[in-house]
Amino acid sequence: MAEVRAGVDAVDRAIGALLGRRFGYMRAAARIKPERDMVRDEARKAEVIANAVARAEAEDYPPAIAADLWERLVEASIAYELEAFDAAD
Repeated sequence: MAEVRAGVDAVDRAIGALLGRRFGYMRAAARIKPERDMVRDEARKAEVIANAVARAEAEDYPPAIAADLWERLVEASIAYELEAFDAAD
């Protein structure tokens, strides 16, 4: 069990590092987009979630969980990007 927990902890650290990178891209997007209303892009959101679901199917974990996680992640990213956009003004 200790090895399993250590493996989970290692994966969690990697996820944390990747989230840091992802949110760095959100900051970059906030600097690049010329208008605030360009932050929310429903077509892109749907594409990102569909990609996550496809990866879940390929990696053999529940697609519904991937859809829920990425829905939350994308919405949190949008909120973060809006804050970054507003802070840049």
